[in-house]
Amino acid sequence: MKIVIFGASGFLGKALAVHYLENGNNVYLISRNDPKVERAQFYPWDGKTLGTWVLCLEEADIVINMAGKSVNCRYTKQNKELIYSSRLDTTTIIGIAIEKCKHPPKFWINSSSTTIYRHATDKPQDEPTGEIGTDFSCDVCKKWERAFFQTTTPSTIKYALRIALVLDSHGGVLPVLTKLVKAGLGGAQGSGTQKVSWIHIEDFLRSIEFITIQKLPEGIYNICAPNPTDNETMMRHLRKKHDAFIDLPTKKWMLKVGSLLLQTKAELVLKSRWVIPTKLLQAGFVFQRKMIDEV
Repeated sequence: MKIVIFGASGFLGKALAVHYLENGNNVYLISRNDPKVERAQFYPWDGKTLGTWVLCLEEADIVINMAGKSVNCRYTKQNKELIYSSRLDTTTIIGIAIEKCKHPPKFWINSSSTTIYRHATDKPQDEPTGEIGTDFSCDVCKKWERAFFQTTTPSTIKYALRIALVLDSHGGVLPVLTKLVKAGLGGAQGSGTQKVSWIHIEDFLRSIEFITIQKLPEGIYNICAPNPTDNETMMRHLRKKHDAFIDLPTKKWMLKVGSLLLQTKAELVLKSRWVIPTKLLQAGFVFQRKMIDEV
């Protein structure tokens, strides 16, 4: 197949590139910086204007957009603007490019996030009944999905993926948490009762293949394991896995102070994300890692 990946220099974009290459596909990477993935063809872009990269979209089987500035930062005015533009501008320009194709892609997959749902401690959130939140992160996701679905691509099936915390020992948040555990800071963060929706990298990659191979109906899909955990349980599992006997907790006020020093937001840890993948399960997708202790 011909696979085109935008935002290919990021953790998930690069993982997708390697995965599709290992399965014998032709992979084209569109990014501001060359991710240097062997056997993949790289095309630069600025994320907001048309360029030579548009040629890659002709007769593509799958287009995947993972572009977007990391939310692991302080929410200053400048950073907020970059978080919005790196998602909305990129999604819009890809839509314009697809509209201009003589032979448009069969599928267009666009990233979103499970953080679109409200802080939930009372019940899980899914695609049919989940309640959308109202804070900055939720607003980003709402506008992101709106920009995605408002494009007119009648020959291209579109999927917005609300992706949970992707766990992989080689990238993302898991190596960071592992370092904390090994440093003796592997206790509960905040109350520890906040829900954590997650998915192992293998199931993340398999779920994207499943959606396109099965030609599921166009729409929104939660990409997360069927059994969310909570922060305390997740940290306990990591302590056991790495034989860490010291479990100093991190109180809410400590997280807020620490987030200032690290130039990030405590919300990334404290928000209760309780999300389940109803549509994937109904479609028959089988998860290989269903419980946090299988990670």
